[in-house]
Amino acid sequence: MAEGHLASIATHFGHLTDPRVERTKAHNLVDILTIAICAILCGAEGPTGMETFGNAKIDWLRTIMPLPNGVPSHDTFSRVLAQLNPAELQAGFTAWFAAIQTATQGELIAVDGKTLRKSAAKAWGKAAIQMVSAWASTNRLILGQEKVHPDSNEITAVPALLEKLALAGCIVTVDALHCQVKTAETIIAGDADYVLAAKGNQETLHDAIQQAFADAHATGFTTVAHDTYQTEETQHGRWERRTYWTLMDPTILAKVNPTGRWPKLNCIGMVRAERRVNGKTSVEERFYISSLNGNARIFGAAVRGHWEIENVVHWTLDLVFREDECRVSVGKGAENLAVLRHIALNLLQQLRTAKRPKLSMKQQRFRAALDTTYLLQLLIGPPPPAAEA
Repeated sequence: MAEGHLASIATHFGHLTDPRVERTKAHNLVDILTIAICAILCGAEGPTGMETFGNAKIDWLRTIMPLPNGVPSHDTFSRVLAQLNPAELQAGFTAWFAAIQTATQGELIAVDGKTLRKSAAKAWGKAAIQMVSAWASTNRLILGQEKVHPDSNEITAVPALLEKLALAGCIVTVDALHCQVKTAETIIAGDADYVLAAKGNQETLHDAIQQAFADAHATGFTTVAHDTYQTEETQHGRWERRTYWTLMDPTILAKVNPTGRWPKLNCIGMVRAERRVNGKTSVEERFYISSLNGNARIFGAAVRGHWEIENVVHWTLDLVFREDECRVSVGKGAENLAVLRHIALNLLQQLRTAKRPKLSMKQQRFRAALDTTYLLQLLIGPPPPAAEA
Protein backbone atom coordinates (compact mmCIF):
# COMPACT_ATOMS: atom_id res chain seq x y z
CA MET A 1 0.00 0.00 0.00
CA ALA A 2 2.51 2.57 -1.13
CA GLU A 3 1.14 4.46 -4.14
CA GLY A 4 -1.19 7.36 -4.79
CA HIS A 5 -4.52 7.32 -3.01
CA LEU A 6 -3.69 3.95 -1.46
CA ALA A 7 -0.89 5.61 0.44
CA SER A 8 -3.27 8.43 1.37
CA ILE A 9 -5.67 6.01 3.04
CA ALA A 10 -2.87 4.79 5.32
CA THR A 11 -1.50 8.30 5.86
CA HIS A 12 -4.75 10.05 6.71
CA PHE A 13 -6.64 7.22 8.40
CA GLY A 14 -3.76 5.48 10.14
CA HIS A 15 -4.18 7.78 13.16
CA LEU A 16 -7.87 6.90 13.75
CA THR A 17 -8.79 5.65 17.20
CA ASP A 18 -9.68 1.97 16.86
CA PRO A 19 -13.01 1.50 18.69
CA ARG A 20 -12.56 -2.27 19.12
CA VAL A 21 -11.29 -3.99 22.24
CA GLU A 22 -7.84 -5.54 21.78
CA ARG A 23 -8.99 -9.17 21.72
CA THR A 24 -11.35 -8.52 18.77
CA LYS A 25 -8.75 -6.88 16.49
CA ALA A 26 -8.38 -9.69 13.98
CA HIS A 27 -8.11 -7.20 11.12
CA ASN A 28 -6.12 -3.99 10.72
CA LEU A 29 -8.39 -0.93 10.88
CA VAL A 30 -6.86 0.65 7.76
CA ASP A 31 -7.40 -2.65 5.89
CA ILE A 32 -11.08 -2.64 6.89
CA LEU A 33 -11.49 0.92 5.61
CA THR A 34 -9.59 0.18 2.40
CA ILE A 35 -11.78 -2.85 1.62
CA ALA A 36 -14.88 -0.78 2.44
CA ILE A 37 -13.82 1.98 0.02
CA CYS A 38 -12.99 -0.55 -2.70
CA ALA A 39 -16.35 -2.25 -2.20
CA ILE A 40 -18.25 1.04 -2.47
CA LEU A 41 -16.30 1.91 -5.63
CA CYS A 42 -17.54 -1.39 -7.07
CA GLY A 43 -21.18 -0.94 -6.10
CA ALA A 44 -21.52 -2.13 -2.49
CA GLU A 45 -24.10 -0.23 -0.46
CA GLY A 46 -23.34 -1.46 3.07
CA PRO A 47 -21.52 -3.98 5.29
CA THR A 48 -22.98 -7.10 3.61
CA GLY A 49 -21.83 -5.90 0.21
CA MET A 50 -18.39 -5.14 1.64
CA GLU A 51 -17.99 -8.72 2.87
CA THR A 52 -19.27 -10.10 -0.45
CA PHE A 53 -16.81 -7.94 -2.38
CA GLY A 54 -13.93 -8.92 -0.09
CA ASN A 55 -14.55 -12.65 -0.46
CA ALA A 56 -14.88 -12.35 -4.24
CA LYS A 57 -11.66 -10.33 -4.59
CA ILE A 58 -9.56 -11.77 -1.75
CA ASP A 59 -6.71 -12.89 -4.02
CA TRP A 60 -6.44 -9.42 -5.53
CA LEU A 61 -6.78 -7.73 -2.14
CA ARG A 62 -3.82 -9.72 -0.87
CA THR A 63 -1.67 -8.05 -3.51
CA ILE A 64 -2.17 -4.72 -1.72
CA MET A 65 -2.56 -5.86 1.93
CA PRO A 66 -1.60 -9.04 3.85
CA LEU A 67 -5.04 -10.04 5.26
CA PRO A 68 -3.58 -12.74 7.56
CA ASN A 69 -7.05 -13.47 8.95
CA GLY A 70 -8.92 -13.27 5.68
CA VAL A 71 -11.75 -10.85 4.91
CA PRO A 72 -13.69 -9.19 7.76
CA SER A 73 -17.27 -10.34 8.20
CA HIS A 74 -20.21 -8.04 7.57
CA ASP A 75 -20.66 -7.86 11.34
CA THR A 76 -17.11 -6.53 11.68
CA PHE A 77 -17.69 -3.88 9.01
CA SER A 78 -20.96 -2.93 10.69
CA ARG A 79 -19.47 -2.68 14.20
CA VAL A 80 -16.48 -0.64 13.06
CA LEU A 81 -18.63 1.82 11.08
CA ALA A 82 -21.05 2.13 13.99
CA GLN A 83 -18.33 2.89 16.54
CA LEU A 84 -15.68 4.80 14.58
CA ASN A 85 -15.30 8.45 15.62
CA PRO A 86 -16.93 10.45 12.78
CA ALA A 87 -14.99 13.62 13.60
CA GLU A 88 -11.68 11.77 13.19
CA LEU A 89 -12.80 10.16 9.93
CA GLN A 90 -13.98 13.50 8.55
CA ALA A 91 -10.73 15.20 9.61
CA GLY A 92 -8.75 12.54 7.76
CA PHE A 93 -10.98 13.01 4.71
CA THR A 94 -10.52 16.79 4.73
CA ALA A 95 -6.73 16.52 5.09
CA TRP A 96 -6.51 13.91 2.31
CA PHE A 97 -8.37 15.90 -0.32
CA ALA A 98 -6.91 19.24 0.72
CA ALA A 99 -3.53 17.66 -0.05
CA ILE A 100 -4.50 16.84 -3.64
CA GLN A 101 -6.51 19.99 -4.30
CA THR A 102 -4.78 22.34 -6.71
CA ALA A 103 -4.93 25.90 -5.40
CA THR A 104 -6.98 27.90 -7.91
CA GLN A 105 -7.66 31.61 -7.49
CA GLY A 106 -11.40 32.18 -7.71
CA GLU A 107 -12.24 28.49 -7.14
CA LEU A 108 -15.96 28.15 -6.57
CA ILE A 109 -16.88 26.26 -3.40
CA ALA A 110 -20.59 25.45 -3.16
CA VAL A 111 -22.00 24.45 0.22
CA ASP A 112 -25.32 22.69 0.70
CA GLY A 113 -27.05 20.13 2.90
CA LYS A 114 -28.57 16.73 2.19
CA THR A 115 -30.77 14.42 4.27
CA LEU A 116 -29.96 10.67 4.35
CA ARG A 117 -33.62 9.72 4.28
CA LYS A 118 -33.48 6.04 5.27
CA SER A 119 -30.97 6.60 8.08
CA ALA A 120 -33.81 7.26 10.53
CA ALA A 121 -34.62 4.65 13.16
CA LYS A 122 -38.08 5.52 14.46
CA ALA A 123 -38.12 2.63 16.94
CA TRP A 124 -35.13 4.21 18.69
CA GLY A 125 -36.35 7.78 18.28
CA LYS A 126 -33.53 8.55 15.85
CA ALA A 127 -34.22 11.10 13.11
CA ALA A 128 -32.70 10.93 9.65
CA ILE A 129 -29.17 12.31 9.47
CA GLN A 130 -28.45 15.58 7.67
CA MET A 131 -24.99 16.22 6.24
CA VAL A 132 -23.63 19.52 4.94
CA SER A 133 -20.98 19.20 2.24
CA ALA A 134 -18.61 21.52 0.37
CA TRP A 135 -17.92 20.99 -3.35
CA ALA A 136 -14.97 22.54 -5.22
CA SER A 137 -16.06 22.97 -8.84
CA THR A 138 -12.69 23.43 -10.57
CA ASN A 139 -10.99 20.56 -8.73
CA ARG A 140 -14.15 18.37 -8.92
CA LEU A 141 -13.81 17.37 -5.27
CA ILE A 142 -15.92 17.17 -2.17
CA LEU A 143 -13.69 19.01 0.30
CA GLY A 144 -15.42 18.10 3.53
CA GLN A 145 -18.66 17.41 5.34
CA GLU A 146 -20.33 18.18 8.67
CA LYS A 147 -23.20 16.40 10.35
CA VAL A 148 -26.09 18.61 11.43
CA HIS A 149 -26.60 18.21 15.18
CA PRO A 150 -29.99 16.63 15.98
CA ASP A 151 -30.91 19.59 18.22
CA SER A 152 -29.86 22.20 15.68
CA ASN A 153 -30.04 22.79 11.91
CA GLU A 154 -27.86 23.44 8.88
CA ILE A 155 -27.39 27.09 9.85
CA THR A 156 -24.89 26.20 12.57
CA ALA A 157 -23.30 23.32 10.63
CA VAL A 158 -22.20 25.46 7.66
CA PRO A 159 -19.82 27.79 9.57
CA ALA A 160 -18.46 24.76 11.47
CA LEU A 161 -17.62 23.09 8.15
CA LEU A 162 -16.17 26.23 6.57
CA GLU A 163 -13.83 26.77 9.52
CA LYS A 164 -12.15 23.43 8.70
CA LEU A 165 -11.48 24.23 5.03
CA ALA A 166 -8.72 26.16 3.27
CA LEU A 167 -10.80 28.92 1.66
CA ALA A 168 -8.20 31.55 0.77
CA GLY A 169 -8.82 33.02 -2.67
CA CYS A 170 -12.06 31.08 -3.21
CA ILE A 171 -15.64 32.18 -3.79
CA VAL A 172 -18.10 30.45 -1.45
CA THR A 173 -21.76 30.13 -2.40
CA VAL A 174 -24.67 29.03 -0.23
CA ASP A 175 -28.43 28.97 -0.68
CA ALA A 176 -30.87 31.33 1.05
CA LEU A 177 -31.12 29.29 4.26
CA HIS A 178 -27.47 30.08 4.94
CA CYS A 179 -27.65 33.79 4.24
CA GLN A 180 -26.48 34.45 7.80
CA VAL A 181 -24.05 36.98 9.24
CA LYS A 182 -22.04 34.20 10.93
CA THR A 183 -21.61 32.41 7.60
CA ALA A 184 -20.42 35.60 5.90
CA GLU A 185 -18.02 36.34 8.78
CA THR A 186 -16.55 32.84 8.61
CA ILE A 187 -15.96 33.12 4.87
CA ILE A 188 -14.30 36.54 5.17
CA ALA A 189 -12.16 35.27 8.07
CA GLY A 190 -10.97 32.52 5.73
CA ASP A 191 -9.75 35.18 3.24
CA ALA A 192 -12.44 34.20 0.73
CA ASP A 193 -15.40 35.92 -0.95
CA TYR A 194 -19.08 35.09 -0.55
CA VAL A 195 -22.19 35.08 -2.73
CA LEU A 196 -25.25 34.60 -0.53
CA ALA A 197 -28.80 34.22 -1.81
CA ALA A 198 -31.35 36.46 -0.03
CA LYS A 199 -34.97 35.38 0.35
CA GLY A 200 -37.78 35.51 2.87
CA ASN A 201 -35.68 34.33 5.81
CA GLN A 202 -33.91 37.71 5.54
CA GLU A 203 -37.02 39.69 4.66
CA THR A 204 -35.69 43.19 5.37
CA LEU A 205 -32.49 42.50 3.44
CA HIS A 206 -34.38 40.90 0.54
CA ASP A 207 -36.86 43.78 0.29
CA ALA A 208 -34.07 46.38 0.35
CA ILE A 209 -32.21 44.65 -2.49
CA GLN A 210 -35.39 44.19 -4.50
CA GLN A 211 -36.27 47.88 -4.10
CA ALA A 212 -32.77 48.98 -5.07
CA PHE A 213 -32.96 47.05 -8.33
CA ALA A 214 -36.51 48.26 -9.01
CA ASP A 215 -35.27 51.86 -8.70
CA ALA A 216 -32.22 51.13 -10.86
CA HIS A 217 -34.33 49.51 -13.59
CA ALA A 218 -36.72 52.46 -13.52
CA THR A 219 -33.86 54.84 -14.39
CA GLY A 220 -32.16 52.48 -16.81
CA PHE A 221 -29.20 52.15 -14.41
CA THR A 222 -28.04 55.60 -15.59
CA THR A 223 -27.34 57.03 -12.12
CA VAL A 224 -25.78 54.09 -10.27
CA ALA A 225 -22.50 52.17 -10.46
CA HIS A 226 -23.40 48.79 -11.94
CA ASP A 227 -22.40 45.95 -14.24
CA THR A 228 -24.40 43.48 -16.32
CA TYR A 229 -23.86 40.16 -18.08
CA GLN A 230 -26.19 37.95 -20.11
CA THR A 231 -26.19 34.36 -21.38
CA GLU A 232 -28.59 32.64 -23.75
CA GLU A 233 -28.82 28.98 -24.70
CA THR A 234 -31.13 26.55 -26.42
CA GLN A 235 -30.96 22.79 -25.92
CA HIS A 236 -33.37 19.87 -25.94
CA GLY A 237 -36.26 22.13 -26.96
CA ARG A 238 -35.66 24.51 -24.04
CA TRP A 239 -34.65 28.15 -24.45
CA GLU A 240 -33.19 30.05 -21.51
CA ARG A 241 -31.80 33.52 -21.06
CA ARG A 242 -30.13 34.64 -17.83
CA THR A 243 -29.38 38.27 -17.14
CA TYR A 244 -27.13 39.21 -14.23
CA TRP A 245 -26.91 42.69 -12.72
CA THR A 246 -24.71 43.97 -9.91
CA LEU A 247 -24.91 47.27 -8.05
CA MET A 248 -21.82 48.69 -6.34
CA ASP A 249 -23.12 52.19 -5.57
CA PRO A 250 -22.01 53.15 -2.00
CA THR A 251 -25.30 54.95 -1.26
CA ILE A 252 -27.32 51.86 -2.17
CA LEU A 253 -25.04 49.55 -0.19
CA ALA A 254 -25.40 51.81 2.85
CA LYS A 255 -29.20 51.43 2.64
CA VAL A 256 -28.98 47.65 2.24
CA ASN A 257 -26.43 47.28 5.04
CA PRO A 258 -27.21 50.23 7.37
CA THR A 259 -25.60 48.78 10.50
CA GLY A 260 -22.63 47.25 8.67
CA ARG A 261 -23.42 43.81 10.03
CA TRP A 262 -22.69 42.13 6.68
CA PRO A 263 -18.88 42.11 6.45
CA LYS A 264 -17.25 43.50 3.31
CA LEU A 265 -20.55 43.82 1.45
CA ASN A 266 -19.24 45.20 -1.84
CA CYS A 267 -22.16 44.59 -4.15
CA ILE A 268 -25.71 43.30 -4.43
CA GLY A 269 -26.81 41.09 -7.30
CA MET A 270 -29.92 40.20 -9.26
CA VAL A 271 -30.57 37.33 -11.67
CA ARG A 272 -33.50 37.20 -14.06
CA ALA A 273 -33.95 33.74 -15.58
CA GLU A 274 -36.34 33.55 -18.55
CA ARG A 275 -37.27 30.07 -19.77
CA ARG A 276 -39.41 28.84 -22.66
CA VAL A 277 -40.41 25.17 -22.69
CA ASN A 278 -43.14 23.75 -24.95
CA GLY A 279 -44.25 27.25 -25.88
CA LYS A 280 -44.68 28.36 -22.26
CA THR A 281 -42.47 31.14 -20.88
CA SER A 282 -41.61 31.63 -17.20
CA VAL A 283 -39.61 34.35 -15.48
CA GLU A 284 -37.83 34.04 -12.13
CA GLU A 285 -35.88 36.70 -10.28
CA ARG A 286 -33.39 36.07 -7.47
CA PHE A 287 -31.38 38.44 -5.29
CA TYR A 288 -27.96 38.18 -3.64
CA ILE A 289 -25.39 39.93 -1.48
CA SER A 290 -21.68 39.51 -2.17
CA SER A 291 -18.20 40.59 -1.17
CA LEU A 292 -17.11 40.42 -4.82
CA ASN A 293 -16.10 43.65 -6.56
CA GLY A 294 -19.22 43.73 -8.75
CA ASN A 295 -17.99 42.04 -11.94
CA ALA A 296 -21.28 40.65 -13.27
CA ARG A 297 -19.64 37.86 -15.26
CA ILE A 298 -17.87 36.50 -12.17
CA PHE A 299 -21.02 36.94 -10.09
CA GLY A 300 -23.04 35.08 -12.72
CA ALA A 301 -20.57 32.21 -12.89
CA ALA A 302 -20.75 31.82 -9.11
CA VAL A 303 -24.55 31.81 -9.07
CA ARG A 304 -24.80 29.33 -11.93
CA GLY A 305 -22.00 27.16 -10.58
CA HIS A 306 -23.61 26.74 -7.18
CA TRP A 307 -26.10 24.24 -8.53
CA GLU A 308 -23.32 21.77 -9.33
CA ILE A 309 -23.51 20.52 -5.78
CA GLU A 310 -27.10 19.48 -6.44
CA ASN A 311 -26.62 18.26 -10.02
CA VAL A 312 -23.23 16.55 -9.58
CA VAL A 313 -22.95 15.58 -5.92
CA HIS A 314 -26.43 15.03 -4.50
CA TRP A 315 -27.87 13.61 -7.72
CA THR A 316 -24.96 11.17 -8.02
CA LEU A 317 -25.21 10.06 -4.39
CA ASP A 318 -28.92 9.37 -4.80
CA LEU A 319 -29.08 7.91 -8.31
CA VAL A 320 -25.69 6.16 -8.58
CA PHE A 321 -24.81 5.33 -4.97
CA ARG A 322 -28.47 4.96 -3.91
CA GLU A 323 -27.72 6.82 -0.71
CA ASP A 324 -31.35 7.60 0.07
CA GLU A 325 -32.14 3.88 0.12
CA CYS A 326 -29.36 2.90 2.54
CA ARG A 327 -30.88 1.73 5.84
CA VAL A 328 -27.67 1.65 7.90
CA SER A 329 -28.64 3.45 11.10
CA VAL A 330 -26.85 1.77 14.03
CA GLY A 331 -24.55 4.04 16.04
CA LYS A 332 -22.45 6.30 13.81
CA GLY A 333 -22.76 3.96 10.84
CA ALA A 334 -24.83 6.21 8.56
CA GLU A 335 -22.57 9.21 9.14
CA ASN A 336 -19.34 7.27 8.58
CA LEU A 337 -20.73 5.48 5.54
CA ALA A 338 -21.63 8.86 4.04
CA VAL A 339 -17.96 9.89 4.34
CA LEU A 340 -16.83 6.68 2.61
CA ARG A 341 -19.28 7.36 -0.23
CA HIS A 342 -17.79 10.85 -0.54
CA ILE A 343 -14.32 9.30 -0.82
CA ALA A 344 -15.52 6.93 -3.54
CA LEU A 345 -17.22 9.76 -5.44
CA ASN A 346 -14.03 11.86 -5.30
CA LEU A 347 -11.87 8.98 -6.57
CA LEU A 348 -14.29 8.25 -9.41
CA GLN A 349 -14.56 11.93 -10.28
CA GLN A 350 -10.78 12.42 -10.33
CA LEU A 351 -10.18 9.61 -12.82
CA ARG A 352 -13.26 10.54 -14.84
CA THR A 353 -12.03 14.12 -15.17
CA ALA A 354 -8.60 12.94 -16.35
CA LYS A 355 -9.85 10.33 -18.84
CA ARG A 356 -11.16 10.74 -22.38
CA PRO A 357 -13.58 9.48 -23.48
CA LYS A 358 -15.51 9.62 -20.22
CA LEU A 359 -17.46 6.78 -18.73
CA SER A 360 -20.56 7.60 -16.75
CA MET A 361 -20.02 7.15 -13.03
CA LYS A 362 -22.36 4.16 -13.05
CA GLN A 363 -20.27 2.54 -15.77
CA GLN A 364 -17.07 3.38 -13.89
CA ARG A 365 -18.34 1.44 -10.87
CA PHE A 366 -19.41 -1.46 -13.07
CA ARG A 367 -16.00 -1.56 -14.76
CA ALA A 368 -14.22 -1.40 -11.40
CA ALA A 369 -16.24 -4.41 -10.22
CA LEU A 370 -15.18 -6.37 -13.32
CA ASP A 371 -11.62 -5.14 -13.82
CA THR A 372 -9.19 -4.99 -10.89
CA THR A 373 -6.66 -3.15 -13.04
CA TYR A 374 -9.16 -0.32 -13.39
CA LEU A 375 -10.02 -0.53 -9.68
CA LEU A 376 -6.34 -0.18 -8.81
CA GLN A 377 -6.12 2.81 -11.13
CA LEU A 378 -8.96 4.43 -9.18
CA LEU A 379 -7.07 3.77 -5.95
CA ILE A 380 -3.74 5.04 -7.24
CA GLY A 381 -5.22 8.04 -9.03
CA PRO A 382 -4.79 9.48 -12.52
CA PRO A 383 -1.27 9.81 -13.91
CA PRO A 384 0.23 13.31 -13.94
CA PRO A 385 -0.38 15.27 -17.16
CA ALA A 386 2.27 14.76 -19.83
CA ALA A 387 4.83 17.52 -20.07
CA GLU A 388 4.51 19.71 -23.15
CA ALA A 389 7.25 19.32 -25.73
